[in-house]
Amino acid sequence: MTQTQSLSLEFFPPRDIAAQEKLVRTAKTLQGLNPAYVSVTFGAGGSTRSGTVGAVELLQNLGFDVAPHISCVGSTRDELLAILDDYRERGINRIVALRGDLPSGMGGAAGELRYASDLVSLIREHSGDHFNIEVAAYPEMHPQAISMETDLQNFINKVQKGANSAITQYFFTPHAYFDFVQRVREKGLDIPIVPGIMPITNSSQLLRFSNMCGAEIPRWMRLRLADFGDDRASIRAFGVDVIGRLCQDLLDGGAPGIHFYTLNGADASMAILPKLSFK
Repeated sequence: MTQTQSLSLEFFPPRDIAAQEKLVRTAKTLQGLNPAYVSVTFGAGGSTRSGTVGAVELLQNLGFDVAPHISCVGSTRDELLAILDDYRERGINRIVALRGDLPSGMGGAAGELRYASDLVSLIREHSGDHFNIEVAAYPEMHPQAISMETDLQNFINKVQKGANSAITQYFFTPHAYFDFVQRVREKGLDIPIVPGIMPITNSSQLLRFSNMCGAEIPRWMRLRLADFGDDRASIRAFGVDVIGRLCQDLLDGGAPGIHFYTLNGADASMAILPKLSFK
C-alpha cells in the first residue's frame, strides 16, 4: 500500500564549521526517516543567503531532495531571478516562497516585491511550472495581519498566483489547523496544507520564538513548562509526549503530512517521528 502522508524537515544554514559538522550529523541521522524533501531557510538582505546555497549543496550531496526558502524582502527582481536560475541549474525543483522579515538596519530597503504573492507570480512568470512552490500558512493568523479574514485572503492570493502547496506556522492546538483548512476549502481551494511542527526542547527558546511569530502556547502548557524550571530532561520528555500526540491527531484527522522544524537537531525528531503512524 502506497503511503500518501509525507514527512518533510526544515534545516537552517550553519554559521561556522562546528555548526556545519552538526548539520551533517543531524542530516545523516534523520535520513533514515526517509523525508520526502528537506527545506533550508533563507535570510533576507543577505544575512544567510550564501549560507543557504552552501547548505543546499551539502544536503544535495547527502542525497536529499532540497527545497530552498526564498524571501523577497530586501531583494531586487534581478537578484531573485539570479537565485532561481542558479537553483534550476543545480537541479532544484521545489521552492519555499516567502515574504520574509526586513532585517534590522535595512530601513526602507524592502526590495521591489512587497508580498509573497508577488514572489509567487515572479517565479511563475520566469520559470513556468519548473518549480513546485510551497508557501506559508498561518492557522492562528499572521502577527501583522489586521484580521483573520484578510489573512485568509492573503493566503488565497498566493494560491491563485500559482502556489502548489503550503506549510503552516507552528501551533499547538489541532483545531486551529483544522479550522484554517476548512475555511480554505470553503473558498473552493484544495491545495495541500501541511502542518508545521515545532519540537519542545527548551522552554525559554520556545517562548521567545512564539512571541516573535504569534504562535499561541496554551496556558496549561505554559504552566507545565514553568513547573519544570531548568529541568531540561523533563522538558524534553514533556515535549516528546505533547508533540507526538499533536502530530498523530493531525495525521489521523487527514493532514497530508508533517513538516518538522528540526532546529538542526536530531534528538527530538528521532524521539517523535518514528512512533507516528503515517497513512
